[in-house]
Amino acid sequence: MRIEVLIDVKTTLGEGPLWDAEQERLYFIDSFDGRVFRTTADGREVRAWDVPAKIGSMALRKDGQGAIVSLQTGFHALDFRSGDCDLIVDPESDKPTTRINDGKVDRRGRFFAGSMDTMEEGPHGALYRLDPDFTLTTVDRGIICSNGPCFSPDDRTFYFADTWTGEIWAYDYDIDTGTASNRRTFTKVDTSRGGAADGSTVDAEGFLWNALVYDGRLVRYAPDGSVDRIIDMPVKKITSVMFGGPKLDVLYVTSMAKPPLPRFPGDGALRGSLFAIYDLGITGVPEPRFGA
Repeated sequence: MRIEVLIDVKTTLGEGPLWDAEQERLYFIDSFDGRVFRTTADGREVRAWDVPAKIGSMALRKDGQGAIVSLQTGFHALDFRSGDCDLIVDPESDKPTTRINDGKVDRRGRFFAGSMDTMEEGPHGALYRLDPDFTLTTVDRGIICSNGPCFSPDDRTFYFADTWTGEIWAYDYDIDTGTASNRRTFTKVDTSRGGAADGSTVDAEGFLWNALVYDGRLVRYAPDGSVDRIIDMPVKKITSVMFGGPKLDVLYVTSMAKPPLPRFPGDGALRGSLFAIYDLGITGVPEPRFGA
């Protein structure tokens, strides 16, 4: 196993790595600077788009010509050719202290994304499902900081974390209806070193990978919730993970250059870098696009 800096872009709050298997391109975002990036598997040909507010996550659209982005001001449609970013729906227009955060698409093209309290203190957020026809459904409520949504390879389990609960949850998932039910604790996160559950992905073996933000460790959990493997990263403020590359065997890891709140620690010279981990001997699963 080897860890390399793929791009040293110094993202203020790097997040949401998304490998598109059709284009063979890696997307990632800078949440605080309001920017979507795209690059090749080896970090060349970097392209960026600005969006009009802080961004929490993105889903590539079915035609590959744009994305659905979850912004502080709601769900928007970003057009890669024109750069236009048009509002679809803002479910929390009456909540000035929240913004929509992490999100993922299921294998029927639905986008799940949850919101967070910007001070990361109160349970003012919710988890939403945006369907291909732009119908919006509230899946869960009372969330402080939504993070880590992802789906098991058999589509029967939906994983999700409210970062500051110290847990990652599992729901029974019905792929036909898009319904998540029977929320339960999948695993308790080791917070003894000040870390917390951030972005997640699931590999081809059904194991869940989670970035422990402020702790600098990646944890691979078995389907029963037990810890299978821990990888120490070169920086503490890692944020999210995603398998990609032409063979889906590279693990991409985002990080932040500047903590969002003063109570969180600083980091070294590699802060804000996009990392790539090679030779793990593990592959991921292709991420779906948004749309029917």
